[in-house]
Amino acid sequence: MSDLSAFAITTRWPAQHPDRLQLYSLPTPNGVKVSIMLEEIGLPYEPHTINIGKNETFTPEFLSLNPNGKIPAIIDPDGPGGAPLGLFESGAILQYLAEKTGKLLPADAALRYQTIQWVHFQMSSVGPMFGQLGFFHKFAGKEIADKRPLERYVAESKRLLGVLERHLSGQRWMMGEDYSIADIALIGWVRNLIGFYGAGELVGFDTFGQVAAWLERGLARPAVQRGLEIPKRP
Repeated sequence: MSDLSAFAITTRWPAQHPDRLQLYSLPTPNGVKVSIMLEEIGLPYEPHTINIGKNETFTPEFLSLNPNGKIPAIIDPDGPGGAPLGLFESGAILQYLAEKTGKLLPADAALRYQTIQWVHFQMSSVGPMFGQLGFFHKFAGKEIADKRPLERYVAESKRLLGVLERHLSGQRWMMGEDYSIADIALIGWVRNLIGFYGAGELVGFDTFGQVAAWLERGLARPAVQRGLEIPKRP
């Protein structure tokens, strides 16, 4: 039986199965990256719902695992060398799980780094820009009279969709015929842009046929369908 008592987060969200990987998350575009990944690789895990609406990410217990106060975060009871490992940042978690299991990340060094570059592209560009568009289009930002911020993020989101459109031309997945963590990193954000944010018409999503077809393929995967609903919302 694994001992996770050194992790203060387990006092607020106790592990019923401490021998399994512990996931602290919510099905947001960043959160579902890890739940989808875990469903894809078949690694046993225990999900814990973190209610960001009640600022649970800023409790002392959660901050003890992720000082940045964001989901998702994990504890792997069987980390490197067999010691428990706490980890945050969804991109880092994707890479860690891929390397731990030898799945969804190419073994070839060049292809491996090319895959990781697209994960960083999502983390540094797609997530922040789509998220800002959502804020100014759907949330409190829409009340701001000056529409220049919204126009900026619409234009940048269109540009990023164009990058994906050109890259996906003639191939099924971000790395050609092989589905990878690059796809997992992006699926939730593109889905959110046209779904929850309701910005499909705003960015002219119908003009990005390659991206739309890729998204449809991704959402059809059973592991993706399951991962999009984990953990259960409060």
